[in-house]
This record gives sequence, C-alpha cells and structure tokens, in this order.
Amino acid sequence: MDETLLLQKGQAFLALQPFSVLIGAELHALSLGRCELQVPITPNILQQNGFVHGGVVSYAADNALTYAGGTALDWAVVTSEFKINYLRPAVGERLIARAEAVHAGKSQAVCRCDVFVLVDGQEKLCAVAQGTIVRLPGKSSAT
Repeated sequence: MDETLLLQKGQAFLALQPFSVLIGAELHALSLGRCELQVPITPNILQQNGFVHGGVVSYAADNALTYAGGTALDWAVVTSEFKINYLRPAVGERLIARAEAVHAGKSQAVCRCDVFVLVDGQEKLCAVAQGTIVRLPGKSSAT
C-alpha cells in the first residue's frame, strides 16, 4: 500500500479511539513496520509534579507499538504484552513515540519503541518499550 494511503488509514483508525482523541494524539508517520505517534503536552495529561503522567507515556508507546506491528501483520491486531522503562520525567512540549517491528511472523510481531519529549526543539529520550503484537484470530484485514 502507498505510504500516503497507509498514513490516512492509520489516522482514520486513530480517530475512532476516544482516548486518543481526548488527549489529542496525532499519527505523524506510518510505513510498513514503522510508526511515529505524537501527543501534545497539555496540563490535562500531567501528574501532580508537573510531569506527563506515566500512563500517557505508556499509551504513546503501546499505541505506536501496535501501529508498527499492525502494518507488519495486516492491521487486525492487539497488544499481547509490553514493557516500558521510564528514563526521565517527560517535561516539554510534546511526546514523540517512534516504533518499529523488529520481527514479524504469521501471527505476531515483536516491536520496540523509543519515546522522546520535545524540549525547545530538541528531543530527549524519556522511555523505551518493547511489546508483542498479535493478529486477532478469525479477523481479516480492517478496511
């Protein structure tokens, strides 16, 4: 599939996710086995110390992992498991989650993701994640 059409399809799926819409998540890039998802940092997603809440950082990683795995496995997928390591507090203008499929088989893909925070035009790594994305049994490709 053409990358422009792939990105448009991915953006349409994102628009169907109420939580993604609530926090203003944006799909910036999508290609076979790769994804870049961004979340603008607003007061609504901060925790009491002024950092982006860890759940939102996890959301960005999880969703980017699933998009990367979904393009590698033909879309009808869910996250089977994932792990995240927080490296520094996310304080800045936006989160940038970049994921890639490291290996894709017939029914699952192992993916990794780096989550950055944009601060004054510079990206700072704030978390790393890895996950397994699995094809939904009995599901055909989403259209």
